Amino acid sequence: MSAAAAPSVRARRVLPGFRLTLGTTVLYLSVIVLIPIIALVLKGAGIGPGRFWDMVTAPRTLASFRITIVAAAIATTINAVYGLLMAWVLVRYEFPGKRLLDALMDIPFALPTAVAGLSLTALYSANGWFGALLDPLGLQVVYSLGGIVLAMSFTSIPFVVRAVQPVLEELDPAYEQAAATLGAGSWTTFRRVVFPAIMPAWLGGVSTSFARSLGEFGAVVFIAGNLPFQTEVASLLAYIRIEEYDYEGAAAIALVLMVLALVVLLASNIVQFRATRHGGRSL
Repeated sequence: MSAAAAPSVRARRVLPGFRLTLGTTVLYLSVIVLIPIIALVLKGAGIGPGRFWDMVTAPRTLASFRITIVAAAIATTINAVYGLLMAWVLVRYEFPGKRLLDALMDIPFALPTAVAGLSLTALYSANGWFGALLDPLGLQVVYSLGGIVLAMSFTSIPFVVRAVQPVLEELDPAYEQAAATLGAGSWTTFRRVVFPAIMPAWLGGVSTSFARSLGEFGAVVFIAGNLPFQTEVASLLAYIRIEEYDYEGAAAIALVLMVLALVVLLASNIVQFRATRHGGRSL
């Protein structure tokens, strides 16, 4: 049979219509993500370089950036360790209440951040359940950097757990068994076999957790106390600028936060790509 007479065979797709599906997704992405980002960039560009620099380098603004970045870094460090540990427990062990614990990990996603902030403030205030125990020891959580870290950790921990958990579930135990056969201990096996396999997913979860913490507002606003130069985060300062009808100042702060988050995510994607490619070659 000649090529001209051969019937044309088209690959069957679950969702037919490439142009329709692509157009729909691009339209949705543009309305939800791209247009707001472009509007923010244009608003920031319209301020002018000199005035923009003056806004973002004002003492109060710099203090809010410093508090935000320091708190986000501490919260992300906690989440990096605790999230990996929680994912490991959920995947590698069977115990009563495992399904309930697994479901509870999504509570920060489902719970409004303002409700989370109010709950944390009630628990860790001087007369709260936990605050009443910490206050006699001189440990103040509410209206301090520790409260900001606590709120950021609460809202961003699921990013690490949910990024690592499926990779651990799909990891072939034969590699660990082979390492044990060769005489490797538990720590060596984890460091040389398990962690390299889950590192791209772990880095993705950690970077997303950090980016999420940078822009946290609802959970922080109640527990931080919002004291300028002490517990005022950048997202709150942007909100204050809006209330003062200083839309350019709010746009400048928001633009800096967005750029920081994008830089972190881009760097994480590059590291993940290189780690995945290196891992694929080694296998």
